Amino acid sequence: MTHASPHAAHDGAHPVPQHTPDSDGQAEILDLDAEVLAEHIASITAWLPIERGPRHIVDLGCGTGAGTFALLARFPEAEVTAVDASASHLHRLRERAEALGVADRVRTVLADLDADWPELGQPELVWASASMHHMADPDRTLRKVHDLLSPGGLFAVVELAGFPRFLPDNAPEERPGLEERCHAALAHHHAEHVPHRGADWGPKLAAAGFTVEGERTITVNVDGSHSKAVGHYALSTLKRLRGSAAHTLTAEDLTVLDQLLDTDSPLSILRRSDLAVRTERTVWAARHA
Repeated sequence: MTHASPHAAHDGAHPVPQHTPDSDGQAEILDLDAEVLAEHIASITAWLPIERGPRHIVDLGCGTGAGTFALLARFPEAEVTAVDASASHLHRLRERAEALGVADRVRTVLADLDADWPELGQPELVWASASMHHMADPDRTLRKVHDLLSPGGLFAVVELAGFPRFLPDNAPEERPGLEERCHAALAHHHAEHVPHRGADWGPKLAAAGFTVEGERTITVNVDGSHSKAVGHYALSTLKRLRGSAAHTLTAEDLTVLDQLLDTDSPLSILRRSDLAVRTERTVWAARHA
C-alpha cells in the first residue's frame, strides 16, 4: 500500500485492518456501484433540502467514496471528512481524490463507528449511505450524529432495498429464477447477521431528536446496453451472492451459477445482452432542530 497523499489527512487510533482479497472484491463492487448509479446518486444529493451550501460534510461509512465525490461535485465550496473502518477503501478513495484534483478537499479518518468516535468537527451535513444498517447499535449512532451536527444541520440516510437484480425473471434458461433463489438465501443470512437492513429510519431519526423533513424512494433500472460496467457489476455482485447462498442452493443451481461466473464460459454473464440493474434506494433527510 502506498502512502497517503500529503493533502489528505489520515487519522485513527485503531489498528489498520489487514488487506485481504475480500476487501478487494467489496471495493470493486463499491466502485462499480458508483459508476453505474452515478446519475441516481447525483439526483439524491440534488434533492436534499439544503438552502445554503455546507462548508463541512462528514461521510460516515464512506467506502471507496461514491458519496464523497458526489457531495464534492454538488457542493463545490465544501470539504468532506470521509470515515470508514477499511484502510484499503480509504486508500482507494485518496487515490481517486488525487486523480480528480480534489485531494485538498478530502480528509480521511480510519475509525470503527461502533467504538469511540474520533474528533470529526461540527459539520453542517452528515451523509450515511448503506452504512447505518451495519451499526451494532444504530440508535446510539443516530444520537452521536445528532450531537455531531451543527444546529440546523442535515443528516441524510440512504439505504438500499438490497443487492440489485440483473437477470430477467425467466433467466437463465437452464435454471429460471436462479437469481431470486440466491437473493432469498441472502435475505435469510441478513435476517440473522444484519438485522437492521430494511429498517424504517424515520421513527428512529425522530426518536434521536431529529425532525424528518423528507423521505424519497428512487427506483433504479439501468439497461445493460448503456454501460459495459453493468456486466462487471453483475459479475462481482453475483460472486458475493454465491458466497452467502452456496450452502442453500441445489447442485444444479450451483452448476449454472458457476457457469454464469466463469468469464471463459459461453454462458458467462458478461456475454449476456439482457442485463439490467434493478433496485431501489430510499433517502431520509433529517434536520438537527
